[in-house]
Amino acid sequence: MRRRRATSVWAATCAFALLAALGRASAESGGLGRWLDPATAPFIPIPEIDLDPYSGTTLGVIPTLLRTNAQDEIEEIIAPDVMRNQYFGWGSRMRIFGFPSADTQWVVVGGGKERVEREFDARYDTGQTRTSACSWSVEAIYDRSGTPRFFGLGNNSHTSKESTYLDNQARLDVQLARNFTPRLQLAWLVRWRYVDVLPGVLPRVPSIETLFPGQAGIGTEHVLEQRLILTRDTRDSAVIPRSGARYLAYAGFVSRGLGSSVSYSYLGAEARGYQPVAGNLTIAWHAAARYMPSSRGAPFWALSSLGGDRSTPGEGEPLRSDGAGRFLDSNLLAAGAEARVRVAGFAAFGTHVSLELAPFIDAGKVFATAGTSPLSHLHGALGIGVRGVASPHVVGYVDVGYGPGRAAVFSGINYPF
Repeated sequence: MRRRRATSVWAATCAFALLAALGRASAESGGLGRWLDPATAPFIPIPEIDLDPYSGTTLGVIPTLLRTNAQDEIEEIIAPDVMRNQYFGWGSRMRIFGFPSADTQWVVVGGGKERVEREFDARYDTGQTRTSACSWSVEAIYDRSGTPRFFGLGNNSHTSKESTYLDNQARLDVQLARNFTPRLQLAWLVRWRYVDVLPGVLPRVPSIETLFPGQAGIGTEHVLEQRLILTRDTRDSAVIPRSGARYLAYAGFVSRGLGSSVSYSYLGAEARGYQPVAGNLTIAWHAAARYMPSSRGAPFWALSSLGGDRSTPGEGEPLRSDGAGRFLDSNLLAAGAEARVRVAGFAAFGTHVSLELAPFIDAGKVFATAGTSPLSHLHGALGIGVRGVASPHVVGYVDVGYGPGRAAVFSGINYPF
């Protein structure tokens, strides 16, 4: 199931860089120039351009304010927006990101559109440097989205079976972790989730219950999920890594015996590495596997997922030629790599912003039985990413991916892996 996060305050990174250059050229003459130049503007009206393959076209503006400290590091971002979506009309969001220290960060996002869609997300993380004995985080989410898609199960699910549904869900995550060293951590995640899969509301796209009557996961379910996660992390930064690696193994379950409406289990592993090749080039790679020993009767939104622009261990992996959750089944294998090249830099809001280009490749598959060949019938995507990097906390991206006969554009915050 697609999980929406706060869209990037740098969602149109290219446009932002262009506006900044034009603003500097005309700032001395006053007028519009001082509003476009990051060195003189009270805020920057960043254009919001979202072309998500499922959500349709969203256009708007994000008047962004940043507060920095004496070291020119971002401590707070305030980024409201006004936008219009082709399906659901006018809307607005308020986003506030806080980075009080390298060890702690928080975010609050809330908003809605004229019709159907509402969202709220509040998260607090502390102990991120793992220098203390324990780390913990808590996150509360409410998300009502009218654009998710379902194509059926399996690696060969066909686009002719495209259906849609209204995803109405609430979630509470609590994670507690024991840090044995700054590099080695064992975490316990408890997640309560309520999901209501309702008939679709999009024009000219069949609703899920008409094409897939009886599909597990349609209607209302509630789960209490528990997961153990063992992590070894040698990266030089959790947000903007340039060297090192992270290795992660996990196992989790949902049980009717503990009050859930369904039962299933899963386990998996993920690795991601970063190799500096030159002063301005980093090769980043990742590989992941997820298996469900017990998936009979599991709702479709709990299965292994391939598609979209994010790697979320324990849940889904990216395929940047398709929307989130394009391919669903019990098991998954996926890998990808990109070359992150810093091509420019400029001063903005009292901090330094770097512009990156990142050609990338994604590959992966989903399958029903564990004995399936891992390298046959892989789905693939090639593309280019444009990223704005404001160290040490913020990465905004626009990624354009291409697959056989299809293309997709994504924007958001943080690296895909």
